[in-house]
Amino acid sequence: MIPIIEPVKQQMNGMNIALGVMIENGMKFAIILNPNDGDFKHENIDNDILKQLPQIIDKKTQWIPAYTYKNNPERLLEHASLNGLDDLMIVLPKGVDVTDERLMSFLSNETVRYIVFANSGARSVRPRLLKLDKHIISLKDRFNSRTRNADYELVNDEFFSDDFAFYSADGLYGFSDYTTIGKDFVEGGMLPYAIAIHLTYKKTEEEIYVHHFVSENNYDQSNIKGKFHEAAQKIEPFFNGCDIVHTSAVDELIEKSKSDDGYPGLGYLKKLSVKNHLELINRILPE
Repeated sequence: MIPIIEPVKQQMNGMNIALGVMIENGMKFAIILNPNDGDFKHENIDNDILKQLPQIIDKKTQWIPAYTYKNNPERLLEHASLNGLDDLMIVLPKGVDVTDERLMSFLSNETVRYIVFANSGARSVRPRLLKLDKHIISLKDRFNSRTRNADYELVNDEFFSDDFAFYSADGLYGFSDYTTIGKDFVEGGMLPYAIAIHLTYKKTEEEIYVHHFVSENNYDQSNIKGKFHEAAQKIEPFFNGCDIVHTSAVDELIEKSKSDDGYPGLGYLKKLSVKNHLELINRILPE
């Protein structure tokens, strides 16, 4: 499993710590070198990612240089050449127009090794990409986002993905998703009326589902700690009742649900949801 990481903050202290841990543990990762979100939406922001991540410069065998395609192939190739980068990963979050000769020529360039494409649209896209003899990886937003957290209770158990079971049969090198966050980057926020904890699990041999654990008293924005306990206390009965193997993230949530001081904050809850999904995928992928 190789995480594709897009920086969103110009301040890179946290990113450097995370990358250092991955390097220390021999975990391969991809870094998007032309980020689009967060601080990097602004033109006056220094987006020279490599300059701010010096520890990866001499560790080129441990990470993959990645670029989001923005109709600028010449600029991407120039940046890669100036920095001595090859085996590039090109991410196409809006899909691939296989009739675009300029794009297809770029993707066939010898410096491009991985192509991550939004797997939607015409069925002819995948076979056309496979002819390029690259590592082709599908990308889908599998999380069904809702406007209000309380609305997750309306369908609290739903299909998430079967990509892990069929990507290889489709001729793909891999598959990817946006975990339980969804593709839209949202910065900041406000206190919610409801707490919703989203946990993926393997329901059948070929299906991953996501279960939404939602608080009960959702009439105002008070007592967030109490709402957390209302939602989190549903996790253990569900996982034990379905005889689902726990991830360490699920175990941590169950432990916190039993403690009066267990509420870890909204950001940490989201981290545990993501951690659970990563642990799950890592567990079910073949060796």
